[in-house]
Amino acid sequence: MTDTLTGPRADLTGLTVEQKAALTSGESFWRTKAVGDIPSVMLTDGPHGLRKQREGGDHLGIGDSVPATCFPPAVALGSSWDAELAERIGTALGVESSIEDVAVILGPGINIKRSPLCGRNFEYLSEDPIVSGVLGAGIVRGIQSQGVGASLKHFAANNQEDDRMRSSSDVDPRPLREIYLRGFQRVVEDAQPHTVMCSYNRINGVFASENCWLLTDVLRGEWGFDGLVVSDWGAVSDRVAALRAGLDLEMPGNGGQSDAEVVAALAEGRLDEALLDASAQRNADLAVRWAATPRVEGPLDVDAHHELAREAAARSIVLLKNDGAEPLLPLAADRSLAVIGAFAEKPRYQGAGSSMIHPTRLDDALTAIRAVAPDAVYAAGFSLAADAPEDETARLRDEAVEAAAAADVAVVFAGLPARLESEGYDREDIDLPADQLALIDAVVAANPRTVVVLSNGAVVALPFAERVPAIVEAWLLGQAGGSATADVLFGAVNPSGKLTETIPLRLEDTPAFLNFPGEEGHVRYGEGLFVGYRWYDARRMAVAFPFGHGLSYTSFSYGDATAAVTGSGDVEVRVTVTNTGDRAGREIVQVYTSLADSSVQRPVRELKGFASVELAAGESREVVITVRRSDLAYWDIRAERWVVEGGEYTVEVGASSRDLRSRTTVSVDGDELRLPLTRESSLGEVMAHPVAGPMVRSALAGMAQMMEGASAIMPEGVSMEKMMNSFPIGRVGMMAGGQVTTEMIDGLLAAANAQQG
Repeated sequence: MTDTLTGPRADLTGLTVEQKAALTSGESFWRTKAVGDIPSVMLTDGPHGLRKQREGGDHLGIGDSVPATCFPPAVALGSSWDAELAERIGTALGVESSIEDVAVILGPGINIKRSPLCGRNFEYLSEDPIVSGVLGAGIVRGIQSQGVGASLKHFAANNQEDDRMRSSSDVDPRPLREIYLRGFQRVVEDAQPHTVMCSYNRINGVFASENCWLLTDVLRGEWGFDGLVVSDWGAVSDRVAALRAGLDLEMPGNGGQSDAEVVAALAEGRLDEALLDASAQRNADLAVRWAATPRVEGPLDVDAHHELAREAAARSIVLLKNDGAEPLLPLAADRSLAVIGAFAEKPRYQGAGSSMIHPTRLDDALTAIRAVAPDAVYAAGFSLAADAPEDETARLRDEAVEAAAAADVAVVFAGLPARLESEGYDREDIDLPADQLALIDAVVAANPRTVVVLSNGAVVALPFAERVPAIVEAWLLGQAGGSATADVLFGAVNPSGKLTETIPLRLEDTPAFLNFPGEEGHVRYGEGLFVGYRWYDARRMAVAFPFGHGLSYTSFSYGDATAAVTGSGDVEVRVTVTNTGDRAGREIVQVYTSLADSSVQRPVRELKGFASVELAAGESREVVITVRRSDLAYWDIRAERWVVEGGEYTVEVGASSRDLRSRTTVSVDGDELRLPLTRESSLGEVMAHPVAGPMVRSALAGMAQMMEGASAIMPEGVSMEKMMNSFPIGRVGMMAGGQVTTEMIDGLLAAANAQQG
């Protein structure tokens, strides 16, 4: 791997162990320590905007922050499926960080959306690791193009807020590698973030901050990570164990208490000084390189960044539904409109917790709509207060119904109040508030020409989906979301966003329903590989809207796809896409693969690549998507490595996991996998072995005759050979009447393994 942390390196010659220990923990809530010639640097919150605390703020670092651009949170940005856009936003984050003298911005967050109940899902990109990895790498590249470090988080298997600082995520090796680590691996190998932030939780019983396998063996040894590992704030339980495991920087500062623990461990021989030296060097290098990096000169171009936020928000909106011979959307400016719902006037544009941004400005949808349709009537429809009196609720609903009945079209802004989703706790259900559901029902009864616009940081159930002709999933869109929503509603922007998470019909249908949030400090990832669409598609389960779904104001057709293996071993997929509508639009083309008769359990299909194409009305273009050979690999638990299984892969190309437009196949050569044979190897495995099979067949010829005799007394159609396939070869002696001894078997296995090696 290349070293992306370019620039001068720090000289630690002459530093005492006390000084080196000091380099590996914070000075304060946001800053590292200055030691000798090594300067202090600031790390501060992201990930969708800079949350830098004002000077003189509270010591906990949760007070007011300087104004910054609030870009669309990851829940929205993921739906853009646009790595180039993600990189541009990352660049803007890097610019704002550099102007504010911030060395590391804490983001992006790319944890998998295992359950829709996770209170922090608004900070994460997808239920799929390929989407998370590709977009996450784009964000990191953008941030670091400005000399600012990114901090990839939360590493790893941090998929809930409940008991997040103690709970153990108990995950089997295959899903851990193929689902929960794969996105992190993609970002590390493609973009080399300057830092990786360890999560609070345990992983299979071991704190992430103390997990040598995770932080050293996998992150550094396998993936080639060359930056530093920083703790989430307060994630370190045992500083010495964490340092030994590969954690380089404990945050926030604790007055030097844990530094003293490190020094004591060195004196007592419980810690290798070379480990401290390595961590101190990484921290010092980051500091001196940041000191040598030219800063972006301010002031910030607030208008330009706001326009980027608006563009990103519009591209992130998902048109879920737009039914009818004459669809309601886009809205006509000359139609009378009733704008209903408190979120139209008081936008819900970001989540609560450490990522809350103090925006440079804030657009609301009502103002933006009235800029196009000045006569639009507004009714709040519901109160944002948690304990609104029943008479007030009824009055607001009645006012909304009256406004809807008098209008050509009603647009209802519904969603989740901030109190229902936040860092620190999980949601209890996936329902919209009851007063909002009652409002939607009443408005639709008064005016069937109703559009519902959603503001939410995680998916919600949509019991009204069959009755409402148009639904817009507007997520949390950042500070320019109000204008962006109006852009899409009136057709100034043709919607192109697609879901990066499945919208289920019921919470009970979700993969982790019976294993969330766990109990007694453990959460069992019992759904295994079957996360998100992998679960629903494997069970052929009805959903409200599938992974990858999203409509446009135009339409697209797909030609016949082709797939071929390239010289590098990747699979190149080609398909011609045509805009068959009457306006320009953007389509996200998705590639899914599967392997029939695989030797291991696999999902029905898995996303392996995607690309977007912008087409004028009537235009056709060939789209080329490269599926990396490494992304076809599964994690072999016997060999403990990635293995590409050979065979005829089915390649499906389409507009969602359930809207597959073209299918082809491609033959992929498999990796050679030679596992040593042991006494516990089954007869079937031994017989199928290219080296051992012929040797053992010859040696066991007498036993084969015995098996033929036994077959003669078995019922017709029952295969003795099949019955014996799973029998451990080390135990065949008991079936062979003394003809085969343990010594003979050991000799055969040794010879076979020697010849194989």
